[in-house]
Amino acid sequence: MANLNHHHPHHLRVFPKTMEGGQAGLEAAFHPQRRKAALVLLSVTLVWGATFIWMKQALNALEVEIETFGTFSVVAYLVALRFLLAMVLVAVFFPKALAGLRSPAIWKGGAILGGLMLVGFVSQMVALNEINPSTSAFLTSLYVVMTALLTLRMSQHPPRRALYWGVFMATLGAGFIEGPPHLSWGWGEVMTVACALFFALHIIYTQKLTTALDPLMLTLTSFIVVGVGSLFLAILSSNQAPDMMGDVLRRDGVLLPVVLLGLGGSFFCLVALNLFQRHMHPVQAAIIYAFEPVWATVFGLGLGLVSWTWWIPFGGGVLLLGNILVEVTSPVENPSSTPQPAE
Repeated sequence: MANLNHHHPHHLRVFPKTMEGGQAGLEAAFHPQRRKAALVLLSVTLVWGATFIWMKQALNALEVEIETFGTFSVVAYLVALRFLLAMVLVAVFFPKALAGLRSPAIWKGGAILGGLMLVGFVSQMVALNEINPSTSAFLTSLYVVMTALLTLRMSQHPPRRALYWGVFMATLGAGFIEGPPHLSWGWGEVMTVACALFFALHIIYTQKLTTALDPLMLTLTSFIVVGVGSLFLAILSSNQAPDMMGDVLRRDGVLLPVVLLGLGGSFFCLVALNLFQRHMHPVQAAIIYAFEPVWATVFGLGLGLVSWTWWIPFGGGVLLLGNILVEVTSPVENPSSTPQPAE
């Protein structure tokens, strides 16, 4: 990837080069707002857990359209709607982000983040109907392990030992919360592992890019990439795209979940992620993100969509212990010694 520190200053925020620096520099750079960032990212996983319910409500309302036009084109259109709505919200609430549309560096960063999200969402969508929830939860949770391995490879500096235990416990907890997986390596399983890889890369590149470029400008361009890309896929994958789009928008019970997905799942979650993830080690962020299936299971229980099993407290408990272990072994914050960003 091109050096991101040689561009016009109006869209740059110069931060310490954490991915390439030594371990002490890496830890120090994330100190000032690390605890606040952890709480914000935990709230992101809470909303992400709710997106599972909203997506299910929208898909349940669209059974006729899915039968008529196919799952892929309908789901791609729903993803396009939520990200195009989120794009408008970023432009309205953060108008300064519009300046980034004139910057090739911001477009390049947005294309990387948006492209990884788009491919991750598409591979997840394609695999959705092919494998059961327990297998999906287990294989998707592998992104925590992948984040650790990729960080090790890309930074040449190993994360501290407690993070490895956190990775193991997060993967075990998130992977088994729906019960033990029943693996039979079909293309659905392979696509879900591919999805986990793209989500791991998204976590790492979010940290890498938002420490060098303006996070809100990156958010806007990445939303444009996902929104337009999903719309393009929806049109390409359906012979009756105009009819499908009209039917989806007119269907009762679709508009509210889609608005909630755009407002909560895309706008709030990804703006928060891009602003706050840079304050902590990407592996620790991945361990926090593993809480998403816990919240999804809790919401599913409350709405009668998920049946109670003892795997739920087992998976949630192990995941919680992994996060507590990482948190209590984190270095003590010392803001005075922390490099500050320069505008």
